[in-house]
Amino acid sequence: MPFHPIFAATGAAMLPLLGAYPVSALQDAAPGVSQTEVVEVQKDLNLRMTVPVHIADNGPFHFLIDTGAERTVLSRDVASQLKLTPVSKGTLIGIAGSQAVDIVDVDQIDLGRRSFYGLSAPLLDEANIGADGIIGLDSLQGQRVLLDFDHNRMAIGDAHDLGGNYGYEIVVRARRQSGQLIMTNALVDGVRTDVIIDTGAETSIGNVALQTALRKRHPDMQTQLISVTGQQITAGVGMARRLELGGLTLTNTVIAFAAAPPFEKLGLDKRPALLLGMTQLRLFHRVAIDFDSRKVMFDLPDDAMASTRRNIGSRLLDTGY
Repeated sequence: MPFHPIFAATGAAMLPLLGAYPVSALQDAAPGVSQTEVVEVQKDLNLRMTVPVHIADNGPFHFLIDTGAERTVLSRDVASQLKLTPVSKGTLIGIAGSQAVDIVDVDQIDLGRRSFYGLSAPLLDEANIGADGIIGLDSLQGQRVLLDFDHNRMAIGDAHDLGGNYGYEIVVRARRQSGQLIMTNALVDGVRTDVIIDTGAETSIGNVALQTALRKRHPDMQTQLISVTGQQITAGVGMARRLELGGLTLTNTVIAFAAAPPFEKLGLDKRPALLLGMTQLRLFHRVAIDFDSRKVMFDLPDDAMASTRRNIGSRLLDTGY
């Protein structure tokens, strides 16, 4: 289960970024909307999203969508194929530790009809990434990115072009920190917790402060979290009965607890914090993260709308609306 990197360049701090993936009614999207880009996505083995990208008229390459990664990352194989040579070195902070990496300059990356220019991308091994590269927040800031899990499609564009807020029963305001959106008023079994949407993680990851607050210092189970750097870290596994966020409630949420370096890098190591992974996100029809308005929106599954108090284990329980 690979997890995302945080990146810092040698001698200069890089802005930490955290992306988002959402999608509005793509199946009904009107044709000819020039500002909206719809991209077919594929699932990798860890239930994350991959999208086809082109680099310098080469491709398509299959990149992961990782809202927990601050930088766009290339595999060494892709860099070699494109004859991109390292221009500097940096330090990449993954879920299991830090690692020195080579950095290449990428003039242009094309995602559908959208292009991103002038990127500095760390290099990692394809075997550890599980894809040709990673689309991080440096390629997604200032936009709304939508994930439509029902139709396995992604849209990127302005909020207006993606249908506004229509159809989202839950809208959660977030604060911006180092380019990331953090939802601050969540409750995990009654413990106030900061929550970040992380499409690069299969399972949800809690920090040590959350583990201590939940009195799960000695969980019955352990697991190994594997970073995209290839490093591993041991994590305890616990279960949260209720995760309440903006009026919705998830029940029986599995959480891996670890002293993961990204929490400290983001200033979230002293108080309870949670990276909400793809297992939980896929419980919804759609999830939208809007970086302009600092909102995260959820389109609830039908069973949650029909019965707001029905325990369906590890799925949406109630909306609170």
